Amino acid sequence: MKTLPQISEAEFEVMKVIWKHAPISTNEITEKLTQTTKWSPKTIQTLIKRLVTKGALSYEKQSRVFVYTPLIEEKEYIGRESHSFLERYYDGDITAMLSAYIEDDKLSESEIDMLRSLLAKGSKDRRN
Repeated sequence: MKTLPQISEAEFEVMKVIWKHAPISTNEITEKLTQTTKWSPKTIQTLIKRLVTKGALSYEKQSRVFVYTPLIEEKEYIGRESHSFLERYYDGDITAMLSAYIEDDKLSESEIDMLRSLLAKGSKDRRN
């Protein structure tokens, strides 16, 4: 398993835009993030530079524009972070985590139905 860089919450917001729209230019990233955050363009550029330094992004200069592409996959990163969260807060016990969410009314009925469906599918897949 390759080592994935540690990404801050702010850097993760930048990565979400890049994962969704890659390849994407600095100006496009800035445009999208200034619509959803209160960050200045300079802050966004700093976050992009950090992600390049950490090895999360690569870039290519096209004329006068830098175009960014992710070097890590969204699914892989989120999977690692989810596993890390589960280990840190619930000692790896997913049942304890789900119980806590259900008991605290953090899951809607539709989310619970979706979980039932996923569990039934997983159970069926393992039998085949």
